[in-house]
Amino acid sequence: MENSSLTLDDFLSRFQLLRPQVNGETLNRRQAAVLIPVVRRARSGLLLTQRSARLRKHAGQVAFPGGAVDSSDASLIAAALREAQEEVAIPPESVEVIGVLPPVDSVTGFQVTPVVGIIPPNLHYHASEDEVASVFEMPLSEALRLGRYHPLDIYRRGDSHRVWLSWYEHYFVWGMTAGIIRELALQIGVRP
Repeated sequence: MENSSLTLDDFLSRFQLLRPQVNGETLNRRQAAVLIPVVRRARSGLLLTQRSARLRKHAGQVAFPGGAVDSSDASLIAAALREAQEEVAIPPESVEVIGVLPPVDSVTGFQVTPVVGIIPPNLHYHASEDEVASVFEMPLSEALRLGRYHPLDIYRRGDSHRVWLSWYEHYFVWGMTAGIIRELALQIGVRP
């Protein structure tokens, strides 16, 4: 699929036609969820955050809004929506959840479930100063261009792990975030 002219309708129909295969094999038991916010507009965008440099874990990294599941969360989707509201003030009722991608094991011991949602273009984001340094949007067609992601094999505790690296403007997108975006591109049928 050529994604230079990817419309939101194309994205939605391909995502819903090509449901992800959910693999039951996971290593981590602690649950977390992130929201993949796709901004509804003529040239749709993917909303991302840059984490605060003051955070203890993943400081300064580009990420999706999200975090650990709380006991008050009714589901993984509820956790992703709550975290998006806490981190960047996205009202849960403004998110049209269209599905989830298969969970990903993080190096910090969480099983992270990516929740894909469509958000309106007129939201006023308000970054939580404690957690988020900036909020930015990458054009969806650019985010889903597989050629922008480059593999790097790293070795940790005797095992090889592949991570994906990319730049967008002055933002370095890598690790789990780049891997999730790449998985979304593969899910909707973008070819390498």
